[in-house]
Amino acid sequence: MNKLIILDRDGVINQDSDDYVKSLEEWIPIEGSCEAIADLSKAGYTIAVATNQSGLARGYFSIDDLEAMHGRMNALVEEAGGEIATIKYCPHGPDDDCDCRKPLPGLVDQIEKELGVSADGAWFIGDSLRDLQAGLSKGCKPALVMTGKGEKTLLKMLTEEVEAEIKQAPVYTDLAHFTRRLLNA
Repeated sequence: MNKLIILDRDGVINQDSDDYVKSLEEWIPIEGSCEAIADLSKAGYTIAVATNQSGLARGYFSIDDLEAMHGRMNALVEEAGGEIATIKYCPHGPDDDCDCRKPLPGLVDQIEKELGVSADGAWFIGDSLRDLQAGLSKGCKPALVMTGKGEKTLLKMLTEEVEAEIKQAPVYTDLAHFTRRLLNA
């Protein structure tokens, strides 16, 4: 069993915003998410975060702002007794022709390289199709959470042509629900 779990950030760990999460003040954790990460970590899972942050390319916030948000996220997880092994982000805009903007697999490739592990068979938890597609492209098991854009994504999964593995992905209320189910299985 693969002990790597890859999480999207906005909409999975913290509240999402259509106007982008641009500052530490706007970075608001979803209730129970940081504790869930800590519980997974304490249970022996390696936690990685893979997040598109095109707000950098768009000039909505700076690297310092992003590092402050990630510092807060790490601190909350550590306060709960856990650890995030790595955070990888795509700083590019949609037209920048990079290989790391989800649904492309570049962020997962970076996680594999840094941690020296394969993502094949790992869980990839997200709230959007692009999250699930990025994970699936690397052999991950996709799981959808209903926080963030999860409800819109579930509707797409039910009404649009998407990969069979995504249509069959388990759906959880939030990251804490996923964690309870995984650890109590």
